[in-house]
Amino acid sequence: MRKLTPILSTIILCMASLSYSQTEENYRIFDSVGNQQTLDKIIERMQSVDVVFLGEQHDDAVAHYLQEKILQLTFEKYGSQRQVVLSMEMFERDVQMVLDEYLSGLITEEKFLSDSRPWVNYKSDYRPLVEFAKTNKIPVIASNAPRRYVNMVSRQGKDALMKLSEQAKRWIAPLPYSPPSEDYAKKFLSLIGEFHQSDSESKSVSIKNSKMLDAQTLWDATMAFSIAEVLKQSEISKQGKPPLIIQLNGSFHSESGLGIPEHLVKYFPKAKYLVVTFRPEENFNDFDEKKHKNLGDFVVLTNPKAFRKK
Repeated sequence: MRKLTPILSTIILCMASLSYSQTEENYRIFDSVGNQQTLDKIIERMQSVDVVFLGEQHDDAVAHYLQEKILQLTFEKYGSQRQVVLSMEMFERDVQMVLDEYLSGLITEEKFLSDSRPWVNYKSDYRPLVEFAKTNKIPVIASNAPRRYVNMVSRQGKDALMKLSEQAKRWIAPLPYSPPSEDYAKKFLSLIGEFHQSDSESKSVSIKNSKMLDAQTLWDATMAFSIAEVLKQSEISKQGKPPLIIQLNGSFHSESGLGIPEHLVKYFPKAKYLVVTFRPEENFNDFDEKKHKNLGDFVVLTNPKAFRKK
């Protein structure tokens, strides 16, 4: 390979530094009540927990940059003391073997991607984390419920899952899974418009929304169960400190400690967790209490215009 000239090397380094500087200028970190914090403070707080939820908007480029940065800093600081584990909503439990085969170098990336049903933005947003995990031998957990079963619940209701084979049931949370909390249900139904329906709306709308809520809850419960399995296995083996699990998911699944965290403590009551919620905001320098208070232990406001895809 031809060597870079000194001038070209300097240009590339300057561009990299500029890109990094621009990225650092595109977010602000706050605690739950709006006090400004730092990335180092998040890493420091991780020392005392088992699970860190990184709740994102899936098209937030700044959040994806920060997730990769957090994984790297976590491994640098804690990797020699305890096992760091990456858990991802973006992969479903029934492709765990394919993911493991890729991480261990048994199959090519091409075959991994053809068989693991990656999200459309995998290469741009999640590949850097998986490749970092692969390079540093960090386990990656495919934590989500298969979409076909979530779709089944949204159409037929959660009782339909009982018809699945025992093999199929391995890919979801144990049945019957717990219902959502009242706060979570209100939040979800408000989001999809339940509370904006008039009294004249047909009963079928409420039934449909109830099925959608059950489908959403299957996601939450399954991701929580996947995390709990790792914690339980560590407890059984009794080898060193418990792992430190970084869970990537959409922010709705974990913000304000609702969703996955609520199910996690049912499966593993001793679990200690930290919630980091990323939220794109035009005025990302300003913490609005009405919008942002208690969205997480840390709330990271990001610039939605940064790295916007054309």
